[in-house]
Amino acid sequence: MKKYLLVLTVLLLTGSSIFAQQQQLKIGYVDSQIILTQLPEAIKAQGDLDALTNKWTAQIDSMTKELQDSYADYQKQQGTMKDDKKQAIQQQLVEKQQTIETFRRQKFGQGQGEIYKENEKIFAPIKEKVYKAIAEVAKKENMQFVFDKTGDVLLLYADSSFDITYQVLDSLKRGK
Repeated sequence: MKKYLLVLTVLLLTGSSIFAQQQQLKIGYVDSQIILTQLPEAIKAQGDLDALTNKWTAQIDSMTKELQDSYADYQKQQGTMKDDKKQAIQQQLVEKQQTIETFRRQKFGQGQGEIYKENEKIFAPIKEKVYKAIAEVAKKENMQFVFDKTGDVLLLYADSSFDITYQVLDSLKRGK
């Protein structure tokens, strides 16, 4: 009888530890900054983006230099100018300044400038490739979740069996 009890206890403990191991989550993380600084396509894309940024910055610098030169000329000559001529030149200087600011906003505006749009366009296929590779590795390694440790922690991959989005949405719709 003691033998059977001992065997039964061993089987229960072994079975519960196997069950516990099967239920254990496997989580991984990546450092996307390292990936993007070492992936050849990302390096080229960043170079293209930097070249575009440098081009636009040079244009702004050129326009700013032109404005400064015009302002310096105005200051030298303002003593001999009539009031209506002064106002006309002042208006031109203000317009040049506004043109520079408009150009700067169009090219570098936060979230809506052309550089932001170019960044999204250039890096979209690279990000897609990286996410696909992350998903493949995660599946191969039997990981349920993969996070990015660069900056804010982002969930990059999740086993869909752990997604409770629609259950939460259903609960919210029902008011429970």
